[in-house]
Amino acid sequence: MSIRERLSGNEAVAYAMKQINPDVMGAFPITPSTEIPQYFAQYVANGEVDTEFVTVESEHSSMSTCIGAAAAGARAITATSSCGLALMWELLYVASSSRLPITLALVTRALTGPININNDHSDAMGARDAGWIQIFAENNQEAYDNYIQAMPISENPEVRLPIMVCQDGFITSHAVENIELEEDAMVKEFVGEYNPENYLLKHENPLAVGPYGVSPYYMEAKKAQAEAMKRAKKVILEVGKKFGDKTGRYYGFFEAYRMEDADTAVVLIGSSAGTARATVDKLRAEGRKVGMVKVRVFRPFPFDEIAQALSGCKAVAILDKAESFSAAGGPLFAETRSAMYDLDNRPKAVNFVYGLGGRDFRVEDCTEIFDELDEIVKTGKTGEVYRHIGQRE
Repeated sequence: MSIRERLSGNEAVAYAMKQINPDVMGAFPITPSTEIPQYFAQYVANGEVDTEFVTVESEHSSMSTCIGAAAAGARAITATSSCGLALMWELLYVASSSRLPITLALVTRALTGPININNDHSDAMGARDAGWIQIFAENNQEAYDNYIQAMPISENPEVRLPIMVCQDGFITSHAVENIELEEDAMVKEFVGEYNPENYLLKHENPLAVGPYGVSPYYMEAKKAQAEAMKRAKKVILEVGKKFGDKTGRYYGFFEAYRMEDADTAVVLIGSSAGTARATVDKLRAEGRKVGMVKVRVFRPFPFDEIAQALSGCKAVAILDKAESFSAAGGPLFAETRSAMYDLDNRPKAVNFVYGLGGRDFRVEDCTEIFDELDEIVKTGKTGEVYRHIGQRE
């Protein structure tokens, strides 16, 4: 039975951590994720968890702690943001290539420079090809629910990959919202115990973790990672359904909002979906056939599924809260446009980079995007594909 509460996104994630009671947490503070280890440290101090809480000197060391613990057979967690994730860069690849199902709570924040502590997705998107599963939340409820689902996904024997549970810095991490928490017993049963098949402390089967990958074997290891990421899609859907059957809150790869007969649609990630949803409702009331696709799972990318969701549209705007400096568009645009390539009736597609460094995304901005899509439908001409919105000219 769900428990009604009011929590910030950071509190919600820390509470989920408490309910799971992991073996090890490597902790180093960085805004806006600092509250997560701070709240969790209180649970440790109060004896509410049995977790070994390791305070380290940097984010590089916090991920090193997690890698060592996971390699030894423990369930390991950490949390970070922005430059903290960047300092872990080398070790993100070590964790994924070693097939260690570490859970990282990523509170997304702009990367320097210039120095900025507010939200965008440049940190998560910079790490998108590091071999980690990436799941994003729109609000505090989703941040909590995603965290509970993370370990059953990443620890599944068919997957065995680390996972990032992402939420938007300050917008969800610090804002307090009504939330439904699950009972401790339900969470413990749902997540279950971590029982790795092989680990360093298993004396019956000695093994090495992170050995040198000589040329005749390196590519086989990478192919194995790639296949595991493919298999993660099935597991994500299975875990989402199981979670929904227990809570009434079902999760898939994305939310398709009012897409049944949409002529135009926006595709985006994270908390901006609330603004887009309000815009869609406003324009639907005016008789315009508009819709929204909110991507929840970015890695593995739901290639075929998202193409099908957009197949009935005439024009689509893909919104990136990160710059890739490709001179051709952002990361979500590249993935989504590629997914639509093989459609028989391919929608026109444009990219909007928005919200960098915490810039507001307003209903007026989203309405302007839909107006531009209408113009594309009317003229049949896409015009400039790679665009920005919301900045001063």
